[in-house]
Amino acid sequence: MINREISSRLAAGHGRRVTQLGEAAARWGGQVPDDPGITELSDLLEAAATNAADHPGGPGHTPRALLAGAVENLRAAARLGGLLPAVTLWHLQRAIDQEHAAHHQQQ
Repeated sequence: MINREISSRLAAGHGRRVTQLGEAAARWGGQVPDDPGITELSDLLEAAATNAADHPGGPGHTPRALLAGAVENLRAAARLGGLLPAVTLWHLQRAIDQEHAAHHQQQ
């Protein structure tokens, strides 16, 4: 019973984070497909990183560098797949945090 509960929570968290990352990719001008995968989202954010400003934002980080970090976390999550769901969620959340920081510096 406990394992099923944890699994359903992890699956729900995964879905929410993928949705957030899809919205983030669209915010950066990406054409997000219906039901995107993590690899597709990392490709879209990588394109955004290429086009992002390279001026310093917060504490020494540029939007481009922050987006590149988000891409690295997405690629790590894609490599993990379903093997370590909690670790995958950590990488997805880290990518979201980095994208948000990059977005706020662009404004």
